Amino acid sequence: MPITMAGIYVGEGMVIHFTRRAGQETRSGTILDRLLISSPPLRATFDTPCPRCGDQARSDGVICSCLDCFLSGGDLYLFEYSVSPAFFLAKARGGTCTTAFSDPTDEVLHRALFLLENGFGGYHVFKNNCEDFAIYCKTGLLVVTNISVGRSGQAASCFAAASAVVSSPLRFMTASFGGLALVGCGMYCVSRYVSDIGVRGDVAKVPVEKISEMAKEQ
Repeated sequence: MPITMAGIYVGEGMVIHFTRRAGQETRSGTILDRLLISSPPLRATFDTPCPRCGDQARSDGVICSCLDCFLSGGDLYLFEYSVSPAFFLAKARGGTCTTAFSDPTDEVLHRALFLLENGFGGYHVFKNNCEDFAIYCKTGLLVVTNISVGRSGQAASCFAAASAVVSSPLRFMTASFGGLALVGCGMYCVSRYVSDIGVRGDVAKVPVEKISEMAKEQ
């Protein structure tokens, strides 16, 4: 399943988002780079630059694109905030919603515009990706512990699925296919929920002005 792009709509048909050139998201040089990608703007594959975005063929970091280039031919979805635990669990796919509350629009835009000028650190498909950027802009929340997954619901879902397959001792307690499916589904839901930015305990509200300082320290 490809990673869906996430960004902050800032008006007048423009979106601020966090990206890395296609094929370099994990910096691993392996097949993982081909499976987990954040697509570059659509015009980046054309000879003629977009009249609104300019030449973004070498786009990297926090950039501002027109909505058409940001979508790259895909569909537009609205990420939902402050959803109930029941609603969150009903959304089987990660990267669609969170229980965390969004801040007022002026704060969200301030963060996005500040990071457009000052950057959001280095791109990492699991720890610091486009969804992490968008969620930070909306909530101001950052993970403050040094663990493998950031705020991204999509990355958390990947780890939750893997955990459901290989980590549950309960899978040996039932021989039926239905029982295995039920146990696996339960493990997936629990793992994804406890990784949500709105419920986990290793997050803190961080002023956007400190992001550059934190990136230099890493």
